[in-house]
Amino acid sequence: MTVISADFSAKMAALAGGLPVAVTGEALPFGPQNFDLIIAHCSLHWINDLPGALIQLRKTLKPGGLFLAAMPILGTLAELRTAFLDAEHSLTGAVNPRISPFPELRDCAGLLQRAGFAAPVADAEEIELLYANPVALLHELRAAGETSATLARSKTPPPKSLFPAALAALPMREKRAIATLRLAILTGWA
Repeated sequence: MTVISADFSAKMAALAGGLPVAVTGEALPFGPQNFDLIIAHCSLHWINDLPGALIQLRKTLKPGGLFLAAMPILGTLAELRTAFLDAEHSLTGAVNPRISPFPELRDCAGLLQRAGFAAPVADAEEIELLYANPVALLHELRAAGETSATLARSKTPPPKSLFPAALAALPMREKRAIATLRLAILTGWA
């Protein structure tokens, strides 16, 4: 899993008397029952085999260990998704997925249960962001590595008018473009 802030993870690990560990990928290099706490912050949505990864994570927890995670779910960037789909359909008569698909909240709870976590809980938190310049939203998504992971998307460049048309169609509040982040907050015990 990835860590949002090395400084934050170092402080958390120091308080617990250990070292922070940040890994990526789906094959965890740890044996069973090595950790008291695993935090996966906004990294699970990039894993191809999420059920398998969750099983591995549960197995690396000590008995009574805690798993905490946050991941984007359905409703995240809904305004941007709709704006792109509508603009592209209007311009070309076709649509391509420009925003990665996200699971529903109930699916997240089911995944925790399927992975064998005790007392699994999945709750949703919605954060609404306002952008004075909608292009800044696209720059932030790209800088965070949050481009579309959909393999079925078109590899041909979109029409030059797509981005201006889509950004102009974003809903506004207080003269600012709205971007909604909908996150599942997941907890489970080993």
